[in-house]
Amino acid sequence: MGITTTHKLHTALAPQRDDSSAPYLSVVVPVYNEEENIPHLYERLTTELEHLGLPYEIIAVDDGSRDRSFALLRDLAHADRRLRVVRFRRNFGQTAAFSAGFDRARGEVVVTIDADLQNDPADIGALLAKIEEGYDVVSGWRAHRQDPFLNRRLPSIIANRLISWATGVHLHDYGCSLKAYRREVVRGIRLYGELHRFIPAIASWQGVTVTELPVRHAPRRFGRSKYGISRTLRVLLDLMTVRFLQSYSTRPMQVFGSIGLISSAVGTGILLYLGYVRLILLQGIGDRPLLLLAVLMVLIGAQFFGMGLLGELIIRVYYEGRNAPIYAVREEINRPEE
Repeated sequence: MGITTTHKLHTALAPQRDDSSAPYLSVVVPVYNEEENIPHLYERLTTELEHLGLPYEIIAVDDGSRDRSFALLRDLAHADRRLRVVRFRRNFGQTAAFSAGFDRARGEVVVTIDADLQNDPADIGALLAKIEEGYDVVSGWRAHRQDPFLNRRLPSIIANRLISWATGVHLHDYGCSLKAYRREVVRGIRLYGELHRFIPAIASWQGVTVTELPVRHAPRRFGRSKYGISRTLRVLLDLMTVRFLQSYSTRPMQVFGSIGLISSAVGTGILLYLGYVRLILLQGIGDRPLLLLAVLMVLIGAQFFGMGLLGELIIRVYYEGRNAPIYAVREEINRPEE
């Protein structure tokens, strides 16, 4: 991004901060066994952020790494208080790492980026420019993705099309971690499972504006990828959850009750027919499989009614109870109160 654009971002966005001690930009970086990438990432990230000329903080979340990732982050944080490090007690997953970063972000804009250097920190300025245009969420799109086709790009293409179709929010690349959000967007979303990739879709249901921007993508130079076909399957299962939450999260009785009504109605209709056969036509029905089917469908209907009622009770507890985090923190370096 050129000097003119950087100056525009600094003059247009910085005056909007309510607290001069708080950063304008929070960069959240989930880290899991990336010891070879961390020094290069820190250098490139800080260089680009300094070039933007905006107050910033970097929140690196060590997701239970088993290599020297935390030791390297700790040493860097001791030398730079703008780098905050959160260390999990064990590996909770990328969604939990993003959630921990969002919970601690103080900036008006939150940017997420992977630690594997496949995302280019130089694209952060372009994401911020889109935020300045009035968008609430800007999603990166790896238009020229540098990953193997069969086990990485093909499953991603299929998953992205399914997610776009199911959610109604059409993006080319839900899986790209390089995204920018206004802080109020991520603060209002509770994450679990693999739902971090669905944030643009979930946020759009709340009425925010979402766009995407082509970003650069580089092949992995160090370390090993943590993704595979099994992750794609988990994403598809979470897609079913998201679809349910989109339509019935506050009214589970409508989906389970409807299934229960249909099943019970069909079972009752079959029983009435068998009653006619037995009482009017005087034919035996005890050895007919249709009788077992009718009883089974009535019982299934009653079970779905019960599930609907339990769902309603759970929803009440969820909205009236306290929210608990989906991660456990071992230690934290450079907390603001320190």
